[in-house]
Amino acid sequence: MNAILYFVKQIHGYAGKGLYINMLAMAGIGLLEGVGILLLIPMIAMTGIVQLETAGTPVAGLFQFIESIPPSTGLPIILGIFVLISIVQNLLQKVIQVKNAEIQQGFFRHMRVETYESLLHANWNYFIKIRKSDLINVLTAELARASSGTSSFLQFLASLVFTVIQIGLAFWLSPSITVFILLFGIILLFFSRTFLRRSMSLGSRNYELGKRYMAGITDQINGIKDIKSNTLEDSRLDWYRGITDQIRNEQVAYTKLKTTSQLYYKVASAVLIAVFIFVAISLFHAQAAQLLLIIVIFGRLWPKVTGIQGSLEQLATNIPAFRAVMAMQQECRNAEEFRASGDKSIPALKVKNGITCRNVMFRYNKDAEKLALNDVSTYIPANQMTAVVGRSGAGKSTLIDLLMGLNQPESGEVLFDGKPLTSETLVSLRKAISYVPQDPFLFNATIRENMMLMKPDATEEEIWEALAFSSAAEFVEKLDDGLDSLIGDRGIRLSGGERQRLVLARAILRQPSILVLDEATSALDTENEKKIQAAIDRLKGKMTIVVIAHRLSTIRNADQVIVLEDGKVIQNGEYTKLAGDKSGVFKSLLRNQMQAT
Repeated sequence: MNAILYFVKQIHGYAGKGLYINMLAMAGIGLLEGVGILLLIPMIAMTGIVQLETAGTPVAGLFQFIESIPPSTGLPIILGIFVLISIVQNLLQKVIQVKNAEIQQGFFRHMRVETYESLLHANWNYFIKIRKSDLINVLTAELARASSGTSSFLQFLASLVFTVIQIGLAFWLSPSITVFILLFGIILLFFSRTFLRRSMSLGSRNYELGKRYMAGITDQINGIKDIKSNTLEDSRLDWYRGITDQIRNEQVAYTKLKTTSQLYYKVASAVLIAVFIFVAISLFHAQAAQLLLIIVIFGRLWPKVTGIQGSLEQLATNIPAFRAVMAMQQECRNAEEFRASGDKSIPALKVKNGITCRNVMFRYNKDAEKLALNDVSTYIPANQMTAVVGRSGAGKSTLIDLLMGLNQPESGEVLFDGKPLTSETLVSLRKAISYVPQDPFLFNATIRENMMLMKPDATEEEIWEALAFSSAAEFVEKLDDGLDSLIGDRGIRLSGGERQRLVLARAILRQPSILVLDEATSALDTENEKKIQAAIDRLKGKMTIVVIAHRLSTIRNADQVIVLEDGKVIQNGEYTKLAGDKSGVFKSLLRNQMQAT
């Protein structure tokens, strides 16, 4: 129920008065249809085929007026009014359908934007804890299912408004017979709760299957190279056949449920009409005109009642999708960062002196005993090159994430020129940083588009300068389309070294004051590595450079080396000094790498 209330509140907040205008138009259609039905009696009577006595019925006055009109003109007038009402009714129906489509598609976009916006402003810790495939599933499949729920909700409103109008008309004609039929309908709706529960259960199973399907597909597409190189196609195909078989069975089960409920309602409709006619004639002594009119009204009304039930079943099926969207939005709000990242008035941070870590403690899981960083205190001077080294799991990437403001210390503080990081300075810091990851990421677009993501107003000359600086200009010039060459998904059409040089060029194009390199030369050959090292050396003195390094030969020119072990800083100093300390961890790391090569 909370999910439906949330959905109703959301669509009300989005559609506003447009929703109520639509409801009024639906009421107008219901009234017009009722008037059209009322005109059926005099039309039938004028044919002379059936003699209808209307005395004592609510339509007696209308009949008396019509009987005063000459038969030669009365029937054409009534038929003309009937056609006019039908035209107006269908025009209104068209307007409502268009407006409903605008509400549905507009609300779908609204939910998409709101969910994605909340996702983008969640902190880094949120993305560490959640599977990427779950995010994709909610942003695609579950949002689409929630949107289809909008259509069911609007259909439910239309059926409800029409039903209320027709019930009112039926009450006016014969309260006693109308109450009898309503009691029958209420009893039927009471027993329909089973279908609603089963629909909700099916929706939950579909949601879980959708998550598993998306997770498996995402993992397999990301690992397609491993699958093919290790001949895992058959096992992956068996998994795919199995889960798609389950999805098929769930869809068939939903169709069975829907058709079963429709069967019950159609059989109940036939029984209702038979009982109704028997009771109306035997107990209520209904007159022919009154009986005919009510039969016509409920002949149109009952499909709307079953339509209400069908819409409720569809809504019940989509409730898990509403809940998934609700949960993601709430989780993202709970993990929200400062939302001024698009504010151009906030300048990039300028670090004049340096970055200080003071007694920093951090763990990814607050319930875990082991700390990722344990009482880390260090200083990174501005406009110099600092290398962070250590064995795998030592805490290097965790420290870098804290320096970039992606995570916040559990205790202790990170200071920039002696000032702590706040929500306002976080945005300023992000604008000052360029980050080059170990696994370079590129969008499936052209080289030019990838470069201009960092600096949308960059000139072609600036782009080529950045490419030349990272030793990427040479291979880009050889491409058929140069800067306009498409590079494929994640840059798959380029070699690993080419991707890394391109990402480095993109980072330099931004002209940051802080450059973070996470093993940025790992995929380069010796010649290009030397070129990159020379480029980085030229940047020294112009920006603060922080390097995570596994290949220790690449950090010989670092001004400072920080050595981490089990989340603690165990050594700190110049490269040559640490390399000369025979009992130190850094010397051991150097020795192991030399033996490996």
